[in-house]
Amino acid sequence: MSLFTRIAAAALIALGTTLPAAAQEETLTISVTFGPTAEVPDPRAGYNGWMSNQTGVTETLMGIDYDLNLYPRLAEGIEQVGPTTWRLTLRDGLTFHDGTPVTAQAVIDAISPISDESHPAHNARIANVLDLAGMSTDGNQVVVFETNSPNAAFQWSLSDPGVAILGASSDAFPINATGPYIFREAVPEQLYRVEANPNYRLGTPGFDEIRVVAAPDPATAALAFEAGDVDMVINYPESDFERIQDTGALGFSAPTARLYFYSMNTASGPLANPLIRQAVSMAIDREGIVDAVLSGVGGVPAGTIYPAGKSWAADIAPVYDPARAEELLAEAGAVKEGGRWTLDGAPLEIEILTYSSRAALPLTAEITQAFLQQIGITATVRVGEYAASNDALMAGDGDMFLQAWVMLPQGDPASILGFLLASDGGSNASRYANPAMDQLLVQGQTTFDQAEREAIYDEVQQIIATDVPLIPVFHVSQANVARAGLTGYAVHPTETYWITHETAFSE
Repeated sequence: MSLFTRIAAAALIALGTTLPAAAQEETLTISVTFGPTAEVPDPRAGYNGWMSNQTGVTETLMGIDYDLNLYPRLAEGIEQVGPTTWRLTLRDGLTFHDGTPVTAQAVIDAISPISDESHPAHNARIANVLDLAGMSTDGNQVVVFETNSPNAAFQWSLSDPGVAILGASSDAFPINATGPYIFREAVPEQLYRVEANPNYRLGTPGFDEIRVVAAPDPATAALAFEAGDVDMVINYPESDFERIQDTGALGFSAPTARLYFYSMNTASGPLANPLIRQAVSMAIDREGIVDAVLSGVGGVPAGTIYPAGKSWAADIAPVYDPARAEELLAEAGAVKEGGRWTLDGAPLEIEILTYSSRAALPLTAEITQAFLQQIGITATVRVGEYAASNDALMAGDGDMFLQAWVMLPQGDPASILGFLLASDGGSNASRYANPAMDQLLVQGQTTFDQAEREAIYDEVQQIIATDVPLIPVFHVSQANVARAGLTGYAVHPTETYWITHETAFSE
């Protein structure tokens, strides 16, 4: 065994993950930066549905295609029959993994717990987007949904991986779903294992088994791939993406709706002043970051939260103007002495928080630190776990939190913006509060005309650009690698789809 292989093996042992000695064609082993949250992670709770959807275990009523368009998945179709009433018809002949039929009542039984605060499947994020007043059946094939208020995003919300359609669980089928693969076991934070569903309605799956193993450090995943211990890596280190393809590996890269952005502490510290937030934004050379961080993968400097070419993307270009940034600092009352800015007699210091599970995050933070220091702002970087960094910013311990989110996971902007920017948003780590923003977000969700909605979200993005509760840095193409021969796979713009029944290794 080479030294390189021994290092890779030791790293995997340190993670506590058991891997096959050699990858088999009937088994696909995928390395990702995160693991399951429980031994039986309910797809409706938290973000568990992402992995069950990605591995082909669960399916949703509606889906998002590779052009970010909505399509019927388990549903045959959906129509709006009133301002708050939607009528969904199921496809014929659907069955759960245990062979029982998928009926309208089964759909209601699967979705109801999401809004039940006493149920383990409760998900406040999804419940808020669905905004359900009630559900009823019209025969075995039709579900009638009633929302509390007009909800333009409703049909899109049925594509959220957390709105998984599940049957009654049992020891044999603890996650009793409808997809091409059947859940078999999970080891929290380490392993998620599924097996082929031989009765899948669209055809025989390409693998007998799929194993998803967690490697929080992207470099560890890269070592494991080169050692032959895993067949595929999701979010391969961008800086090594070109080189690994020269070894014969397959590279998969395509633009996604994932945005790298800073949440700004708008409630305390120096960034409570919007002039200083504007100055920080103008001090960041986004093109320089993209060139340094995303070599060989592809990324686009971001002036707005949605990638160019999408209907929701406002025409806002990123601005790099360090001279204007210094003027704004002076307007905010800061004083430059000895090449460094002070504010109220104390050094102007900004602490940047981020996490390490994506290789581009720490490097982006460090380059941002350098750009701020170039104009005389003292900046530091603290790398920790995602949850700890998020909690720290919400507690006022830190000034900027660099994150990477898919901004259109359901293809509609209403699903994310409210969480990030509404005064009562569940992910508003910035503690941002703006009544005008709150009103626009409500209007965006309750307005159905497409042109009117685009105008509303354009205005939202203009407020983001001027008030700077967050700083878009770049939109990124996802970089994944697999061993030669993998077919039936492509990078999905929402990143919530990996495996279909057609994914396989070619002969």
